[in-house]
Amino acid sequence: MINALRRNPFFMKLFINTYAPYVGAGVKVTRLDIEQGAIDVVMPLTRFNKNYVGTQFGGSLYSMVDPFLMLILINRLGKQYVVWDKAAGIDFKAPGRGTVKAEIRISDAEIASIIEAAAEGKAVLRTYPVEIRDDSGLLICQVDKVLYIRKKREATTP
Repeated sequence: MINALRRNPFFMKLFINTYAPYVGAGVKVTRLDIEQGAIDVVMPLTRFNKNYVGTQFGGSLYSMVDPFLMLILINRLGKQYVVWDKAAGIDFKAPGRGTVKAEIRISDAEIASIIEAAAEGKAVLRTYPVEIRDDSGLLICQVDKVLYIRKKREATTP
């Protein structure tokens, strides 16, 4: 089932947009182009993601971008690589009082750089900043995701 989703962007986007935690938080993928390393996500302010003071809940802001860098890398690098989230941080800049958006990108040059750095089987750590902005372009927060990437070791036979 998951392999079929990976091969079909329409169904992958549908799967993500009907994932219960995202439905509850109001998170929606508006663009999913794995081949171009591009995913766009939006989240309106709703009663389900509003915090005590009436602004975007920080956990929802983080969750709206959480899996997508790993998703892009897993699919762009292929089965011969291990990709894991290693760490993350969020720096709040302004309160989110309405719809917020994030554009997640990983370039072809970055993919080539990872392949080169991981060629000898050593772990590669990459930090990717993702900005979350409101409709006016105001920076609401920046999420910094650290990913662990390594070429899989070849199986040895006894």
